[in-house]
Amino acid sequence: MNNLKLSSEVWSRLELQADKGEEVLRLCAVDIERSRLFFASSAGFVYAAQLSSPQLIDLDDGDSITCLEYIMEKEALIIGTSNGLLLLYSVDDNATEIVGRVEGGVRFIAPSPDGDLLALITGFGQILVMNLDWDLLYEMPLDDLPEDVDVRLKTYSSPDASISWRGDGKFFASLSMVNASFPLHKKLKVWERDSGALHSVSESKPFMGSVLDWTQSGAKIALVYDRKEVKQCPSVTLFEKNGLERSSFSINEAIDVTIEVLKFNCNSDLLAAVVRGETFDTLKIWYFSNNHWYLKQEIRYLKEDGIKFMWDLTNPLKLMCWTLDGRVVSYKFVWVTAVTDNSIAFVVDASKVLVTPFSLSLMPPPMYFLKLEFPSAVRDMAFSSKISQNHLAASLSDGSLCIVELPPLDQWDDLEGQTFKIEASYSGTEYGPLLHLSWLDSQVILGVSHFDEDVRTGYYLHEIEISCSDYRSPGSVICAGWHAETSHQISLEGVVIGIAPNQLISRSAFVQFDGGKMFEYTSKLGGLQRCDDMAFLSSCPWMDAALVGEKPLLFGLDDNGRLHFERRVLCNNCSTFSFYSNSGEGMMTHLVITTKQDYLFIVDVGDIVHGQLEQKYGNFLPVVVRKKTGENENVFVHLWEKGAQIIGVLHGDESAVILQTPRGNLECVYPRKLVLASIFNALAQGRFRDALLMVRRHRIDFNVIIDHRGWEAFVESAADFVRQVNNLSYITEFICAIKHEDIMETLYKNYVSLPCINGDKSSKTIIDGDKKVYSVLLSIRKALEEQIEETPARELCILTTLAKSSPPVLEDALKRIKVIREMELSAATDPRRKSYPSSEESLKHLLWLSDTEAVFEAALGLYDLSLAAIVALNSQRDPKEFLPLLQELERMPPLLMQYNIDLKLERYESALRHIASAGDSYYEDFTNLMKKVPELYPLGLQLVGGDSRKRQQVLEAWGDHLDATKCFEDAATTFLCCFCLDKALKSYRSCGNWMGVLTVAGFMKLGKDDVLQLARELSEELQALGKPGDASKILLEYCGDVDGGVSLLVDARNWEEALRVGFLHRRDDLILVVKNASLECATLLVGEYNEGMEKVGKYLTRYLAIRQRRLLLAAKIKSDELSLGYPDDETASQASSNFSGMSAYTTGTRRGSSASTTLSTSTRGRGRQRNRGKIRAGSADEEAALVDHLKGMSLSEGGKIELKSLLISLLMLGEEDTARKLQRTAEKFQLHQIAAVKLAEDAGSTDNIDEQALTLDHYTQSVRKQVLNSDAFSWQSKVLL
Repeated sequence: MNNLKLSSEVWSRLELQADKGEEVLRLCAVDIERSRLFFASSAGFVYAAQLSSPQLIDLDDGDSITCLEYIMEKEALIIGTSNGLLLLYSVDDNATEIVGRVEGGVRFIAPSPDGDLLALITGFGQILVMNLDWDLLYEMPLDDLPEDVDVRLKTYSSPDASISWRGDGKFFASLSMVNASFPLHKKLKVWERDSGALHSVSESKPFMGSVLDWTQSGAKIALVYDRKEVKQCPSVTLFEKNGLERSSFSINEAIDVTIEVLKFNCNSDLLAAVVRGETFDTLKIWYFSNNHWYLKQEIRYLKEDGIKFMWDLTNPLKLMCWTLDGRVVSYKFVWVTAVTDNSIAFVVDASKVLVTPFSLSLMPPPMYFLKLEFPSAVRDMAFSSKISQNHLAASLSDGSLCIVELPPLDQWDDLEGQTFKIEASYSGTEYGPLLHLSWLDSQVILGVSHFDEDVRTGYYLHEIEISCSDYRSPGSVICAGWHAETSHQISLEGVVIGIAPNQLISRSAFVQFDGGKMFEYTSKLGGLQRCDDMAFLSSCPWMDAALVGEKPLLFGLDDNGRLHFERRVLCNNCSTFSFYSNSGEGMMTHLVITTKQDYLFIVDVGDIVHGQLEQKYGNFLPVVVRKKTGENENVFVHLWEKGAQIIGVLHGDESAVILQTPRGNLECVYPRKLVLASIFNALAQGRFRDALLMVRRHRIDFNVIIDHRGWEAFVESAADFVRQVNNLSYITEFICAIKHEDIMETLYKNYVSLPCINGDKSSKTIIDGDKKVYSVLLSIRKALEEQIEETPARELCILTTLAKSSPPVLEDALKRIKVIREMELSAATDPRRKSYPSSEESLKHLLWLSDTEAVFEAALGLYDLSLAAIVALNSQRDPKEFLPLLQELERMPPLLMQYNIDLKLERYESALRHIASAGDSYYEDFTNLMKKVPELYPLGLQLVGGDSRKRQQVLEAWGDHLDATKCFEDAATTFLCCFCLDKALKSYRSCGNWMGVLTVAGFMKLGKDDVLQLARELSEELQALGKPGDASKILLEYCGDVDGGVSLLVDARNWEEALRVGFLHRRDDLILVVKNASLECATLLVGEYNEGMEKVGKYLTRYLAIRQRRLLLAAKIKSDELSLGYPDDETASQASSNFSGMSAYTTGTRRGSSASTTLSTSTRGRGRQRNRGKIRAGSADEEAALVDHLKGMSLSEGGKIELKSLLISLLMLGEEDTARKLQRTAEKFQLHQIAAVKLAEDAGSTDNIDEQALTLDHYTQSVRKQVLNSDAFSWQSKVLL
């Protein structure tokens, strides 16, 4: 599907020394190292572009230059003359040295590929092989001559004899005449390099001249057959090294044409030849693929130009031509794919264009759907595809322009296999063939032509108006009646590299010049406007514009595989690229590229616009992508064959990428990312049927239809879904695939950035799987009943929704089957009977979808024993398993049968209701069931109603259950309801509710001594439980123990209350006790806060050291990723830091480090939150653990209350200095802790650790100004500030 396009042509002219016509260029040689091109003329001059003036080779009269080659090892030209001289001419020194003389003259020189040997053909028909020391290694006759013939007496008859070396230099080939043959036939001979022995020889054939060339790969030798004897045009024939003919192809020209030059390029994939005809000469270039030779380019020259050419030795797509009068042209070609936006492919083969619509038929050339024949060979093409029109413009080698209009794709059925002859609509002989054709709209074409005048050469940009006078019949190919006329023409001052139409502005296009410079051409303005913001960094032969939103984006690919976009390089290893639109309406959504490593990448255009390529695609290196994301399916696809390239994309719902391998075959792949994009686009447009068909075709999880915007949105659209699909088989398949999970958060999580998901999907992240399945199936079931007429298939589909519901609604399904069964058993004829399947079919369908045991239990749950028996029989169960059970149930009274069925099915609420209705004789079963299932107690209370005796029993049993399960509060309340006060008091005491215990004791009328004893026991129990405050209340209020009460208040650190009680009872001794305890506590807290500040400094220092090491390691890894390396094990140790001069969690030498992690005494830490766990030095989560520990060291709310109470008490006791010291120490600790947390958070959010800015002192000063008057410091006393 590839076509060879002329990307650029650069003309130059050599100023010959003699008058016009008296001197012509004959020979050419190239210096590959210094990119110099040398020419030898008939007058004995040597020309080169770098030489300031041509150099004359001093030859004898009558002698002329016959051979010219550049010897790289000698850095000089080897020149052969007709008199037999071998001259070594040093261009830099302008010195000529005679290195040899050959009898009979030198007819041809061929250096070996490695430059070590020279093969010569003399005028006597001898092959000489010599080294660069000019020593003759061996010689042999070129032709087959009789033994008695003296070669010196025979002048070689063909001055165009030639030799061609194989690419590795081990063999060389020549054409030899066969003696006494009429007409003169020739043989192909292959010689060995080392010995000059004849390796192989072909049969005698009518070869034309001495034209031959051996491919660089060494697989084929190309020659030309002269077939005038059979009145046919010449053909190019390919031989193998063994002299056997391999294949051939006709050049499709006149019989009398000749081929003088035949050369393969350095890649051996293109074969060029000069064909000399009666009126003009042509340069033809063929390409081989799928066992067929395509003529990809034809360039015509005047007969008097005497055109010759040579391929560039390193660039396989660059070719240099020269004429006799000194004009030199450098042609640069590129491979392009001619595929329209609606996937119509055009393949050029000489004057034929093979047309294949990929959406109808995926066939590789030379096969085709239809064929277009033009008057002459096609040099360039442009195509335009609109909704109802497809236009093709072709520039021909004779300078004419042809226009073809193809019908819409849905009208192509009758065109298959047809051939259409195209008429020329424009003759461009004044300017030559048009290149870089581009449609601006359906009536305007833009093209570039070259002009060559005596004074100057240059280029014209043509705007050509197109019109058609023929009647356009629907479904036909319009290939005649077209008229073209140049409406505007401007002169260009540079080489045009490519043209891309601007789809946003009518009749506008982007024109790229050499170097990547970009200009915009607009028909209305009639000129070029520079677009520097869209320019490329280098020339990009492959250029295309994609319409994204309201802005065209210009992409270009240069010869080095760099993909350019807006003066930056997106990819350094790109081989081909294309665009994909999920809507198929011209708005591009994805960039599709292949890389030189044979990977296919699917890139969201939004990622390019927003600069997220490096983050998501890792410079398009698969190793980096895997390391960054851990996933690759949504980013790239590994191509199965090396060298496969993109030739087209099927847009919209097709979502396919068409690839062509080097062998020529076509493959169509469906990247999951594009498939999902097209599915989501269809769902966003409400096209449920199209989306479902794509899901089935590409084996995508059906749940994308439900989850792409959330199941709630699908429930609202279920009716539309059922109506559009209208296929019960598809709907049933869809129902069976519904899952509980949200697959957009699991299976397709990496695709959630696709358009049409963000912004549409509900922000709800936690999904109730059962609710999702139940609601979706319910909405589908309702839609089926409303939208689809009654048929047996509809009923089976409804049964499917019931069976697949979560939980399965099997009882409803069995009820529907029961109705069908009743209709079957009914004597009356029901007209609806035909709309339902048989009950047996329905039941088997339900059993196939569900667990047979669950269906049997559901049938029992309907209390229909006959239906249960039918279910058991159809589920292939052994009658011995179910018949005894059914017979036993059948013998029971109805309520007992229902009760036993409920027990078997564990439907305890229903069982309790049925056994309660059975009467008082089954009351024991009633109470036992509640004891077995305690959740039934509330229902049991409702069922006993106003029977107080039963109610008391149920409540007491319930209370016993709650007490046994340690729900003491609820048990005590339940016991109070049934007046079991002893049990209630016991339950309150078990849960530590001393007020409840003493209240119940009051209800029980206990004596004063009993209450006092009970109070002391409760006080001791509360002290043991760590509740000294509550214990003090009991001693003060019930026992009158002031000393004990104050002591407990001190233990509870309730300083103000302890002072109040002391002053209430006028006990100075107790006040002194409180004072001493408060001073001791203040001293302890000051030490604790000081120790806490040391820990804050230590944790922060360690955190900053780890953070800096992590940043240095990340930088090293990133650097290694860019070079496809991997970080070694010593990377972390090489990362040095100012913060790392300490070992983990030991006292370091830096300021702020301290010792232990936890406090040693049980009284410490009450003012701060508990540590969250041990930090493991060197662990992966050490950094986060350090931040958590810093946050956990903050003052708790309870600690703030105790601290405030202590400060007030100290002030009351006259200890102002102690209070002030305590407050300042606590304030300093709290500021340090807050500042450390903020510093750690700031350091964690940056990639650069600034040691000057990230200091604890600096942050402490900053935090002091911000939070000192906030609620966090409400515990402070202003008088102490």
